[in-house]
Amino acid sequence: MPAPDVVMYTTAVCPYCVAAKNFLKQKGASYREVRVDLDGQARAEMLERAKRTSVPQIFINGTHVGGFDDMVALDRAGGLAPLLESAP
Repeated sequence: MPAPDVVMYTTAVCPYCVAAKNFLKQKGASYREVRVDLDGQARAEMLERAKRTSVPQIFINGTHVGGFDDMVALDRAGGLAPLLESAP
């Protein structure tokens, strides 16, 4: 089964980024980490896609999930599993 495309924009010193990575690992999902503290172009891309400056910003199959709290809320509402179970 193809894996979902999970992209997470992060910085090095971000406790919510660490929490989001651990949460996705618990769900068995792999992700691609894009460090916006090291790459100004990546930060600009994140701002364009998410319309937010805070990290993490998480996208699953191109759908903006939001930050860590947003992802947990989506999971509690039953909306995260279908995203993680679908391929792009």
